[in-house]
Amino acid sequence: MTTVGLTYDLRSDYLKEGYSEEETAEFDSEITISSVEKTLKELGYKTQRIGNVKALIKALNEGARWDLVFNIAEGMYGIGREAQVPALLDVYQIPYVFSDPLVLSLTLHKGLTKRVIRDCKIPTANFHIIEKPSDLTSVNLSYPLFAKPVAEGTGKGIDSRSKVNSKAELEKLCVELLARFKQPVLVEEYLPGQEFTVGIVGTGDDARVVGVMEIVITPKAKESTYSYHTKENWRGIVEYPMATGDVEKKCIEVALGAWRTLGCRDGGRVDLKMDATGTPNFIEVNPLAGINPEHSDLPMLAGKKGLTFNQLIDMIMKSALNRIN
Repeated sequence: MTTVGLTYDLRSDYLKEGYSEEETAEFDSEITISSVEKTLKELGYKTQRIGNVKALIKALNEGARWDLVFNIAEGMYGIGREAQVPALLDVYQIPYVFSDPLVLSLTLHKGLTKRVIRDCKIPTANFHIIEKPSDLTSVNLSYPLFAKPVAEGTGKGIDSRSKVNSKAELEKLCVELLARFKQPVLVEEYLPGQEFTVGIVGTGDDARVVGVMEIVITPKAKESTYSYHTKENWRGIVEYPMATGDVEKKCIEVALGAWRTLGCRDGGRVDLKMDATGTPNFIEVNPLAGINPEHSDLPMLAGKKGLTFNQLIDMIMKSALNRIN
């Protein structure tokens, strides 16, 4: 029987240590870990909980080994934090599910990712990376603009002020974000159209789209952006219809192009937004997508396409095993 280790960051562990709700927003709940563990057992695997990167180091030092690791650990510190667990596993030649350290380091930096995407002729909004306040003088983009931290997820650093209409607004927001998050700020030309998230399973030529889900923020929401607050309190204020027809087809083409270009593996999401001409533009990729069966986008869109949580995890596992073997 294949033994699968589980690496993850449990949100409650960090909250107990005094970290804030926002600081731990990307980490997993006990429901997520238990659901993955239960599903893997039902699929015929033997499981062992490992935990975060420090727990992994301890286990490896004590001689623990696994046939495969199901890695959803996001890491806490550094621009390469998502790559820490897979890099360690590579050292010990232990195979794992999801993307490798190169992909996870690159894609956490939204600006560098967009440079690769742009160079590969995949549509993405014009942008500028602000590393220090003096960089603002060289911004030559058409307003309105959208500004956010370059390496955060779950809507962190995004609120009603993220869409800016003037140089003064941009300067004020960027200075604040630079000080607060201590990382560069990504400034993009604002995309006015519909927003979508595209669920993908598989690797390379075998990658396929599970579904294309629109994100509709209703007038009930406090903010018109998909902010940290909106994501955390989505019930009743965000609707998630599935895309169909020509819109779905266009989104699939762009999302798969981005997924394959960046070398993402096994499962995840690509976020897109329409420009003024109705062309889907790449926003970002999430190669370590949330997999809470109750509210994460990937299981949600899979469910809307008739797939159970077990079927989704099975597809991800089969992709990893086919790739490894």
